Amino acid sequence: MEKIDYKREDLKYIWHPCSQMKDYETLAPIVIEKGQGIDLIDIEGKTYKDVVSSWWCNLLGHCNPDISNNVKKQLDELEHVIFANFSNKRIIELSVKLSKILPSRLEKFNYCDNGSSAVEMAMKMAFQYYQQTGKPKKIKFMALTEGYHGETIGALSAGACDLYTKIYKPILMDIIHIKAPDCYHCHFGKNRDNCNCECFCYAQESFEKHAIETCAILIEPLLQGSAGMRIYPPLYLKKLRELCDKYDVLLIADEIATGFYRTGKYFACNHADISPDIMCLSKGLTGGYMPFALVATTNKIYNAFYDDYNTHKAFMHSHTYAGNPLGASCALSVLDIFEKGEIQKHLKEVTPYFNNLIKEKFLNLENTGEVRSIGLINAIELVKDAKNKIHFNSKLRLGYQIYKKALKKGVLLRPLGDVIYFNPPLIIDKKDMDFVVKVARDCTIETLEEFNL
Repeated sequence: MEKIDYKREDLKYIWHPCSQMKDYETLAPIVIEKGQGIDLIDIEGKTYKDVVSSWWCNLLGHCNPDISNNVKKQLDELEHVIFANFSNKRIIELSVKLSKILPSRLEKFNYCDNGSSAVEMAMKMAFQYYQQTGKPKKIKFMALTEGYHGETIGALSAGACDLYTKIYKPILMDIIHIKAPDCYHCHFGKNRDNCNCECFCYAQESFEKHAIETCAILIEPLLQGSAGMRIYPPLYLKKLRELCDKYDVLLIADEIATGFYRTGKYFACNHADISPDIMCLSKGLTGGYMPFALVATTNKIYNAFYDDYNTHKAFMHSHTYAGNPLGASCALSVLDIFEKGEIQKHLKEVTPYFNNLIKEKFLNLENTGEVRSIGLINAIELVKDAKNKIHFNSKLRLGYQIYKKALKKGVLLRPLGDVIYFNPPLIIDKKDMDFVVKVARDCTIETLEEFNL
């Protein structure tokens, strides 16, 4: 076979996601050949520590032997089968396992192939539910500002990060956006660890005004990831659950990025001991192996669609790869690993170490505004003036400069604006924690010095 110049051919044909391709003129694509644990090895033999879990999906390390072996076995049995009127053993086994670990009342599962599709499905399901239960005026959705729920039109509409939505606003749905908790810039002068969620007044006002026309509210429980890993208290979720019950609005929990121990518990909703009406899952569900997602809901919602065919109440929503047995085999492996309990023991040991290490190394930097943590997720918000919480000019692209330096030293960071964050595979050990935190700190200091900041 003719030798390929992979970087050249990549740039010749490929349009990479969430990228200004002009940047690739000075930072060529890094072509990865192998992965093992938290390590990625490129075609030139250089190793990178993947502490962002390849966009938050790699849960248990690259090329995890348990998951890999399950997929290999499944490949020789069945790769895919139509999911209408047909099923397969793996998806049924997965559904049984999920029914035992999900928050209470979530007992019906509709499968698709990615997170955005799961959000779209959840929105359509919520809308149709009220159309078929005597409340046809409930046609709108609420969501929190600064949220992110995906890139398809409905999911993008629910999101409210200008970086992703601004150009598309003329074609987006009309979503009622509620001012989200922002504990770093709290307008009430409170602290996330001891407040009474005074900011919940914004949700209360919106429900009083719009609940009669609202079918559902979409939230990222406890952690607004793309907003810069913004963390808010479990009490907010408790209050929201009560408000939804009071006003008959469905609560959709987008746990795509927060599920499967990312926040220290199986699901972020567990921190508040609440159960949503609809939950979206993807990313870590398959350990980062395959595109696979699901929407979990209650029997109450399911029963509103259950009727004779000619009533036209069926949920006419489908995805070609829904219920894919390869994806299900990955997810089964993930749940099997959690059942053994070793990962949970590991997390109890290393999570406080990681959180304390990051505080120790970053809180003494003049430009650290805040360090925030939930589970193994840690975020450092860099600011121009920490005392007055004044941010750097975005045109400096401070986070991007730190990212480039870290790559040279073998760490994949990919900051969110000027927020450096760690969201590593759950298997990360203390030795790697020491290394990646040192690199992140060194690159931050070097960049600040270069910019005379």
